[in-house]
Amino acid sequence: MKPETTTHTNHSEIPIIDIGPFLNGAPRAAEETADRLRWVQEEIGFYYLINHGISANLIQNALEQVKLFHNLPIEKKLDLKVDDKSTGYVPIRSTVYVSSNVNKNTKKDLNANFRIVRERTIDHPSITAGRRFTGPNKWPDPSILPDFKDVMLEYYNAMETLGHSLLPLYAIALDLSPDYFDDLFTDPTWLTRNVHYPPEKPEDNQFGISPHTDHGFITLIPISEVPGLEVKSQDSGWISAKYVKHALIVNSGEFMTKWTNGRFIATPHRVLAPPQDRYISAFFYNPNWNVISEPLPSCVGSDNPPKFQATKFLDHLCNYVDRNYTKSSGGQMADNIFS
Repeated sequence: MKPETTTHTNHSEIPIIDIGPFLNGAPRAAEETADRLRWVQEEIGFYYLINHGISANLIQNALEQVKLFHNLPIEKKLDLKVDDKSTGYVPIRSTVYVSSNVNKNTKKDLNANFRIVRERTIDHPSITAGRRFTGPNKWPDPSILPDFKDVMLEYYNAMETLGHSLLPLYAIALDLSPDYFDDLFTDPTWLTRNVHYPPEKPEDNQFGISPHTDHGFITLIPISEVPGLEVKSQDSGWISAKYVKHALIVNSGEFMTKWTNGRFIATPHRVLAPPQDRYISAFFYNPNWNVISEPLPSCVGSDNPPKFQATKFLDHLCNYVDRNYTKSSGGQMADNIFS
């Protein structure tokens, strides 16, 4: 399946952005790609990214490791359960996205995930300060999953490199200098959700993951051949994400919306309980922990005052997780809520 690539008017399907010409340095590619990105981010908030440069074999290898992890005995996974630093295994039925503004979510989600963050040395200032979502990571025993750490770090490094490559396009799309974001992503607070959606029959108003908006700057996910992801269109209900070979699906989150003073939207989405096991590795590319969401200079003015309270990124992230995750899984929501 190949989505349309030229129109700037279709809101009924997820558009495609070909980043290949930009990465290859083609003339005018930065401006033309940023123009399309601007329309997508203002109108839809989701897009397929093709010719992104990440090896299909690397993506497949990473997803195979995610599958191997989730197929471990439950006691092995619970040995790595999420801790007060917000890294580790999050069991099934640990989230209810009560922060959703498009659905009153009342049932725990049918997914389990293994959260891994940017790998940092044990003497890194954020780790010694005890900041959440900065590490240290919990890794499976190499005697059980000998290739897991190396494969996943290679995959995450490739995703971080791609995320950094996208920054000039977002800057140009926001009428800023191409290097505007560079100093704000020197130690990005990226995190990952390495997820298993089992083919369980949902109750009424229960989902693989309930309708929500993401927390951060942008999310990048290799598109799955197993269906389930649906995106809320501004004018035509829910759009089913189709499989696009070798594509990533990209969307912006709530911090992006705050930072752009509402200009770039965080689009609600959900995952239906799948017909078969579904494995994904979602990469949330975010700025440094202390970046504040004061409106970008091109997104605020005398006729467009700030619409949101400015917050540090890490405070924003912690509040988001604490609202939507149960206490036993690293959040602040009561474990017996909606049970």
